Amino acid sequence: MANFNKMMKQVQRMQAEMARLQEELANRRVEGSAGGGAVRVVANGHQELVEVVIDPAAVDPEDVEILQDLVLTAVNDALTQARELAAQEMAKVTGGLKVPGLPGLF
Repeated sequence: MANFNKMMKQVQRMQAEMARLQEELANRRVEGSAGGGAVRVVANGHQELVEVVIDPAAVDPEDVEILQDLVLTAVNDALTQARELAAQEMAKVTGGLKVPGLPGLF
């Protein structure tokens, strides 16, 4: 019974730490870019886009496809970095334990 109580306390500490981490991730920022910085996208640790910056020089009405590609590349870069950030921070809390259904763990 003592082992069970000890395990439950550990689980509660881990849950509290994960809740704290989720709050922290909302305030962490990562940046993806493309075209040498012509398009920059900022995401938070919850994989939400919070800012998109496009250099006016990257806007060519005659070639919209290039701008679209740059935006997609920058968004994917930012989201990849946000997923990696969340996974790294969660691994600190869980000790690398892979638990299906926990955000940030793959």
